[in-house]
Amino acid sequence: MERKNGKIVEANNSPSRKVWRRFRHNKLAFSGLLFIITLMLMGILGYTITPDQTPNANTMYLQLTNKKPGRTFDFLIVSRNKNIAKVNIFEKMLYGQEADFKSIPITSYRESEGKVYARAYIGDDEQAEESSYPLISGNNHYRQTFWLGTDLYGRDLLSRLILGIRVSLSVGLMAVLISLFIGVSLGALAGYFGGKIDAAISWFMNVIWSLPSLLLVIAISFALGKGFWQIFIAVGLSTWVDVGRLVRGQIMALKEVEFVEAAKALGYSTPRTIIKHILPNIAGPILVVASANFASAILLETGLSFWVLEPSLQCLAGVE
Repeated sequence: MERKNGKIVEANNSPSRKVWRRFRHNKLAFSGLLFIITLMLMGILGYTITPDQTPNANTMYLQLTNKKPGRTFDFLIVSRNKNIAKVNIFEKMLYGQEADFKSIPITSYRESEGKVYARAYIGDDEQAEESSYPLISGNNHYRQTFWLGTDLYGRDLLSRLILGIRVSLSVGLMAVLISLFIGVSLGALAGYFGGKIDAAISWFMNVIWSLPSLLLVIAISFALGKGFWQIFIAVGLSTWVDVGRLVRGQIMALKEVEFVEAAKALGYSTPRTIIKHILPNIAGPILVVASANFASAILLETGLSFWVLEPSLQCLAGVE
């Protein structure tokens, strides 16, 4: 019981409410939750909030290679393509919008006699000759700030980082779901039944456990081929052992307690006993391991991307 506004009301002391209270008063943990929610919103909005809204944020300006964060450049639109179809807001949010113009970075700009005279940007220490371009109706020049700078090909890093949030969170989520499904299923069977089933599953888990995670992901990726779903499956198949070992140990400790014996005495089936009576009591440790696997899956996906993009590593592995 607790007093609110001069009245005595019954306090909600459920386990979930207690956990939420403790979590809410942990400033670092709550800040982390807000940060993850912010990243999820950015990933969902996608192209609608990126400076470069072309598919994959792949607009290249080779003159702007590896520029520092915060640099601002002027751009001149030199041509327009009227054949580019405009997409609706939902398609744009998911897939982006192809640019209907071509532009170049410039250092100076003036209009005269129906033409545009501009100096193209070719470097901080060099100045190009002034060239003439046709005057395009409407706004034919604009300014863009690269808040996180540019990459090796002059692409906007902020746009690519926002789009990369989608890939990382998707890989982490799907890999965790796959690892939970496999790990909980095999761990529950091994822990509950024991004997030869436990020995066989434990042997299989030890074999997978002995393999380096990154090498296992690379091997599965080669077997399944390229693609997002192949990466999800590959990372998920390499992170389920932690869940399986935890569930096996927890169920071995709980299967002899009173409420499990009561469920057996009442004639409940084995799946119902495991799913409705045992697993809810070990949900806490499972969620902790799932959270750790979420981060591990993102790191594995990052390592896999680096391996695919780095030719020297492929040569070491004998891949042509």
